[in-house]
Amino acid sequence: MQLLYSWFRRHPTVSDAIWASLLFLLCLVELASDWKDGRSQAALAALVFVSVTLCTLMVLRRRWPDVTVWVGIAVGLGQVALRRDPSSADIALLILAYTAAAFAHIWTSRAALLMSALAGPLTYFRFGPDGNNPHPSVAENVLVSLLASTPFLLCWVLGRFTRIRRAYYVELEDRAARLERERDAQSKIAVAAERARIARELHDVVAHNVSVMIVQADGASYVMDSSPEQAKQALATIAGTGRQALEEMRRLLGLLRSADSAGEYVPQPGVEQLPELLEQVRNAGLPVAFAVEGEPRELPRGVELTAYRIVQEALTNARKHGGPTASASVRIRFDDRGLDMLIEDNGRGATAELARDGGEDGFGHGLIGMRERVGMVGGTLDAGPRPGGGFRINAVLPLKPARGGAAAAAPAPAPASPPPPAPPGPVADPAVHLSK
Repeated sequence: MQLLYSWFRRHPTVSDAIWASLLFLLCLVELASDWKDGRSQAALAALVFVSVTLCTLMVLRRRWPDVTVWVGIAVGLGQVALRRDPSSADIALLILAYTAAAFAHIWTSRAALLMSALAGPLTYFRFGPDGNNPHPSVAENVLVSLLASTPFLLCWVLGRFTRIRRAYYVELEDRAARLERERDAQSKIAVAAERARIARELHDVVAHNVSVMIVQADGASYVMDSSPEQAKQALATIAGTGRQALEEMRRLLGLLRSADSAGEYVPQPGVEQLPELLEQVRNAGLPVAFAVEGEPRELPRGVELTAYRIVQEALTNARKHGGPTASASVRIRFDDRGLDMLIEDNGRGATAELARDGGEDGFGHGLIGMRERVGMVGGTLDAGPRPGGGFRINAVLPLKPARGGAAAAAPAPAPASPPPPAPPGPVADPAVHLSK
């Protein structure tokens, strides 16, 4: 039974044709009765015309609702104008009133509502009172007119409810489809963001440590015969760097596989680990000067990792691209508005186009990763060649205000002039302790 009902819902014209056929059979019965009663041929022809027309309109009402409603109105008015008695075929006018409210355009629906309200008064006053009550009162006229209009008005109201319900279902389907599209888009964005995060972490972990290992391996092979002790130290550095890289890789994979760590963008390294990072870079052969200005303070976890990775990537680039005589300097300045970081080197540097757009090598990808990290915490990054040679990276990362909004509203002091890059060769690290 449910399958039959679903089939008729998918083929509404077939359903309308069946109902129209039943109505036409009823009209044929009425026509046969009138023929036996000796009605005139003109009356019988008018009844046949009205029956065929209205039954045909019932079949076509869903395909052309506006046309069928206006034709139905014309047929009804014609019957009133020609003083033709109502017949069984006029039941189709009730169906057309429903059709106007449910499927037709707004002006056709309003016209059908007006004609539904006037159907009773027009029919009653056109054909007049019956012989039992030749002089009805005004109240009786109004009551009879309202009773005659009520079926048309009820059909129109039912059609209006059908239109509202159909529009509501369409809105629900559209909303469900829109939510599904938004969910798919958000899923794609989340996947892309996670891939970018994994790419940044892998690049920072692998590029830095592998570059240190390559430098130490080249040095060990160069002094293997002349200075076995230095070669042994280089091999020890390679082993330690490899173990550190493996540890960071395991930590990163643990964060990716742990459900509790989903959404965390902050593995372990932070500003406190910068001295260890600088010591490792110096052991790899790049002299680095380090300075801290302002009072060290607690940082948001995202800023901690971002600051560490920026310094790590900048020094890795300086070691890879600066040349054998390059040296670098790192300056970190704390204030109430942000963490100002300046990393410079006096090596060969890079072109402005590479610094702006990134390149195909690790250097370009590293700059892209820096910009992504800084953008995630709401900071700014300025990277490019230095006027006197070398490369310069300046990052400003936002901090939580020390004392509510007052500190946050205070203007940041002008940045101090950065210290000059350290000269080639070993550079002593100022005694600096970063405490939270």
